[in-house]
Amino acid sequence: MAVITVDKLCKRYESMTAPAVKDVDFIVADREFMVLLGPSGCGKSTVLRMIAGLEPITSGTVSIDGRVVNQVPAKARDIAMVFQSYALYPHMTVFDNLAFGLRRRDVGRTEIDRRVHAAAVKLGLAELLKRKPHALSGGQRQRVALGRAIVRDPKVFLFDEPLSNLDAALRVTTRNELIKQQHEIGTTSIYVTHDQVEAMTMGDRICIMNQGEVVQIGRPLEVYRNPTDTFVARFLGNPPMNLLKGRLDAKDGVAVAHFAGSVIVLPKRAASSLVRYVGRDVIIGIRPEDLYETAPPGGPVPIARSPARVVAVEPLGAETLLVVALDVSSDELIARIGRDTALRNGDRFDIAIDTTAIHLFDPATTKAIV
Repeated sequence: MAVITVDKLCKRYESMTAPAVKDVDFIVADREFMVLLGPSGCGKSTVLRMIAGLEPITSGTVSIDGRVVNQVPAKARDIAMVFQSYALYPHMTVFDNLAFGLRRRDVGRTEIDRRVHAAAVKLGLAELLKRKPHALSGGQRQRVALGRAIVRDPKVFLFDEPLSNLDAALRVTTRNELIKQQHEIGTTSIYVTHDQVEAMTMGDRICIMNQGEVVQIGRPLEVYRNPTDTFVARFLGNPPMNLLKGRLDAKDGVAVAHFAGSVIVLPKRAASSLVRYVGRDVIIGIRPEDLYETAPPGGPVPIARSPARVVAVEPLGAETLLVVALDVSSDELIARIGRDTALRNGDRFDIAIDTTAIHLFDPATTKAIV
């Protein structure tokens, strides 16, 4: 059992006027895999280092199973950390790298052999125990770094962007390996990354941070489908959500949006629930996958159309990204469409918009209008 509670955690450096981390709150349940996601400099690695005991806490508390560990030395917190760099000893074999921490803790030779071989089998390293790091691939080295943490059998795993040094293909396979190991081992884990694909595919929940603060916490698809503000809407998603200026009105008890020279009924939005925004400017959000070259088959999806001109075509193999300029406003949108499109630069067509997928944001606060 390992539950991590972070309460009002703050970090302020003397050289900085603003805090690096401000009032961060979250709870990681037993056996949960929590991902801290955000752009570089948002404070996520600082939070991880404070949990690990590698960074002094300015204020707030970190608790593990109800015990506040602010003053507990890092080595006594029963935490294993996997860093961005593999930090393997180049003169040692894989076996000795895996066993090093156990030997430092005076674990018996028989128990060391048992733990090292068990971890090696789980991670596909059994045939590599006699090799040294220079004879391993990047993915194999990262698995050794992970194995070094696993053999300790800690209460908590902390990962600080462990895949960022790998090439794209190796990152995918190693990510899948980490997901598999998490399911098998089930140790409570916190994983820091700026890669949204890692966050979406690996996390039971994701905690999005910006400028030292927690912006939104939730299950990956919940956060993706219901972003709390325009920062989350743009940060989570590749390509990011399209954001346009618009105005909200009411017609026959239903909310309607004016944007891109069109008047679009919002079928899931009752005007009564948005009464304080009626007649006001809003930000309209629409994800690239909710824009179509032609209306999607298979059901009566409420569609609105707007005249547009193709600015760029980006074929990606499985799909195509279209950059289009709307005729009336000249706003540009990115649409994710099928790979077999015949559209080319300069072509004109009516882009189709799934009106049930439109998001609304307050332009003053950037918060979602719900």
